[in-house]
Amino acid sequence: MELILWRHAEAADTVPDSARALTEKGLRQAEHMANFLAPRLPAHTRILVSPALRAQQTAAALSKHFITAPNIDVHSTPEKAIATAGWPMAGGAVLLVGHQPWLGELAALLMTGHPEYWSIKKGAVWWFSRREREGDYQTLLRLAITPEQL
Repeated sequence: MELILWRHAEAADTVPDSARALTEKGLRQAEHMANFLAPRLPAHTRILVSPALRAQQTAAALSKHFITAPNIDVHSTPEKAIATAGWPMAGGAVLLVGHQPWLGELAALLMTGHPEYWSIKKGAVWWFSRREREGDYQTLLRLAITPEQL
């Protein structure tokens, strides 16, 4: 299974939090990352997106065909995100578009087994794979990239 974590791009500081829109810089970040991801995503990747406006706008740069997933909102947890994605047994590929701190905590959980606070930069993607090797399962970090690195 492939699990791709995409933090929303830069957003304006407004209230309410769920209505924060992407800034001009954020729109460029989302577009650059979407252009990078589009040819690389496996066919039939499920795209699950937080209902917050900034996450919806980030995902929309890639595709209009995504599912709004209330379980991965601003206040989600790594455990809710894993359950929503079906990791690691769902098969295929899932792209989660969401928020700190749970995205960083999820990355830490996948890499270390503990949901510690790791920072994922705005607009960045962390791509994980799960594979079986010699009767054991391994989680691999395949990619960690920010929009500025593109």
